[in-house]
Amino acid sequence: MALFITFEGGEGCGKSVQSKVLYEKLEQQAIPAVLTHEPGGTPLGDKINHLSKWSNTAMSPMTELLLFNASRAQLIDGVIKHNLEKGKVVILDRYADSTTAYQGYGRGLDLEIVKKINQAATQGVKPDLTILLDMPSEEGLSRKKTRKRDRFEKETLAYHQKVRQGYLKLAASEPKRWLVIDASQSKAKVTEVIWQRVNKLLPQ
Repeated sequence: MALFITFEGGEGCGKSVQSKVLYEKLEQQAIPAVLTHEPGGTPLGDKINHLSKWSNTAMSPMTELLLFNASRAQLIDGVIKHNLEKGKVVILDRYADSTTAYQGYGRGLDLEIVKKINQAATQGVKPDLTILLDMPSEEGLSRKKTRKRDRFEKETLAYHQKVRQGYLKLAASEPKRWLVIDASQSKAKVTEVIWQRVNKLLPQ
């Protein structure tokens, strides 16, 4: 049974960790699954990821929007669609909702324009479940202090708070698709809550 699950959230919320834990749990149960990430996930996407996150050149919000969606379009065609067609569970660390939160709510781009460009890049492929790992922005950013920070991690606290509020608005607008979890809880508790929800979507 094909299932498309995305992880969303601000910096330092634990998306990468929890998406990997879920993938490994599915593998243990012999459920065919694929784990990938945005931006990136393909050779071209990884180059776009490096450019968009680590470039020293000033970048307009519209440029960010288009770069991330170029990477997304490549991932849809190169990874996501054909694995869903094979009946696999596709787990994705960030997807179109990230762009809406970061470039729409965070940067202030017109939300209708963001929506239309996202739709074009995704070809209408929507997640069955989106897991939002929510925590105060300052707490998430504090988790990132021990390593080199990219362009987005260096942004102001006010910017990250706008992103967080954007995510919460998105989740409230589609409550059936979104699972909002307090990511300040222990890793084990977050993992447990995720699995309870995912397990309900799997064939019994």
